[in-house]
Amino acid sequence: MASNWLSQVAAVTSVNLRTIPERRGSSLATVIGVAGVVIVSIAVFSIAEGVRHALTASAGSDNAVVLRSGSDSEMMSGLQRDATRIIAEAPGVRRGAGGAVSSAELYVIVDLPKRSSGTDANVPLRGVQPAAFEVRDKVRVVEGRKFEPGRNEIMVGRAAASQFKGLDVGNHLRWGENEWTVVGIFEAGGGLPESEIWCDVGVLQPAYRRGSSFQSVYAKLESPAAFQAFKDALTTDPRLDVKVVREDEYYAAQSQTLTGLIRIIGIFITIVMGAGAVFAALNTMYAAVSARTREIATLRALGFRAGPVVISVLAESLLLALLGGVIGAAVAWLAFDGYQTSTLNWSTFSQLSFAFAVTPPLIALGIVCSLLMGLIGGMFPAIRAARLPVATALREL
Repeated sequence: MASNWLSQVAAVTSVNLRTIPERRGSSLATVIGVAGVVIVSIAVFSIAEGVRHALTASAGSDNAVVLRSGSDSEMMSGLQRDATRIIAEAPGVRRGAGGAVSSAELYVIVDLPKRSSGTDANVPLRGVQPAAFEVRDKVRVVEGRKFEPGRNEIMVGRAAASQFKGLDVGNHLRWGENEWTVVGIFEAGGGLPESEIWCDVGVLQPAYRRGSSFQSVYAKLESPAAFQAFKDALTTDPRLDVKVVREDEYYAAQSQTLTGLIRIIGIFITIVMGAGAVFAALNTMYAAVSARTREIATLRALGFRAGPVVISVLAESLLLALLGGVIGAAVAWLAFDGYQTSTLNWSTFSQLSFAFAVTPPLIALGIVCSLLMGLIGGMFPAIRAARLPVATALREL
């Protein structure tokens, strides 16, 4: 009984698939429609994934960020020199050959033209202390050298150098009251520092008349487990009024607003375009059923059940959708994966450089969406084929 049913499914499905070339125009429309939806949806979601990676890639659970209490970002924070010294001496901070692995930092915004459009954009200029290179241990100089403390020198993140003009090694720029020389380019595993420009904080403060003020302290802890003792020591110290968070949690929170907005846009676009692809699949499968009305009726009259007919129509729809999904995923990966661009980071009102990230889960999601479109597009034509009265179908041309 079961083998007979399966043989009917195989026979009817085989006939359906072999006749696809006869309907290549409508079939191609379905494949292209589904592929278009998959390309756009993967491209949009890869933006969110790229932003998330840029903000969190170089952040570590054994790093802590200290801000003024009540601050959600460095732009709203402010710390005095005495406070930064107390933070550096707190229990749990790793000690190296040069003392505490802690960097008190200042964050300002400078204007630079984009390479692509020439329009000015806000780019972060970060003043750091020498220990910053130990705190962010993924930072590696790939061209030139590090800046020398006490000199008007800057080093540039690789992503920023690729997105903005004037950041080539050897160039001179004027910001604040200083003229700066680009002496190096660095990478940080694709993380946020690659969107920034670094210099000596002691040089940056007078250039922008910031006195002895800082905005944050980044500290490398002895281990991730040392975070709670470090936090408790600072938040209970009456001399301080600070907020202490893990670096990875701090940047994950910053990424949520931007990536959430991008994902909402992606879902909306996918639904709207997906509806169009579903209608294309409906037209294709209704046309297929209409063209094979007498054939289907003949099979039913010979004893073929409704189930194999339904499955055969769905199989054709799913195959076309799967083909579109695979093509769309391949095109999205080839066209967008690694594509470098920048957008506004709403937490700091500065440009965040990032690369589109077409990940395996996004490709899988695109293919699953294509199959869903094929299933919906083939369901109603399949039901119509199964319910068509045999006598009526046989009289149709």
